[in-house]
Amino acid sequence: QVQLVESGGGLVQAGDSLRLSCAASGRTFSSYSMAWFRQAPGKEREFVAGIARRGGGTLYADSVKGRFTISRDNAKNTVTVSLQMNSLKPEDTAVYYCAARLGYIDYDQYNYWGQGTQVTVSS
Repeated sequence: QVQLVESGGGLVQAGDSLRLSCAASGRTFSSYSMAWFRQAPGKEREFVAGIARRGGGTLYADSVKGRFTISRDNAKNTVTVSLQMNSLKPEDTAVYYCAARLGYIDYDQYNYWGQGTQVTVSS
């Protein structure tokens, strides 16, 4: 059974930091590129950050470059993907989703998705 389970969301103030985690199991996710997306109320879901299968390459949305860092740990049965978010802004408020894509990283066409975790940044 494929599972992508996010954790770490919450309510913080502008300028604070937060770390999201995603535990992926049920497939050989070490062969998958992983990413974080987010969806704010009334807006479309957008790509935030992605990381290649072995962690050697990353992609970031312009809006989070220099503030967010994606990383991964390819353990035997569960891949863990983290998103370190620093200098948070109110516009970062959204539901954050973990996603997996077989093969190389890209900005879209992800196959598996988590349920999401809420991040709220107050001003």
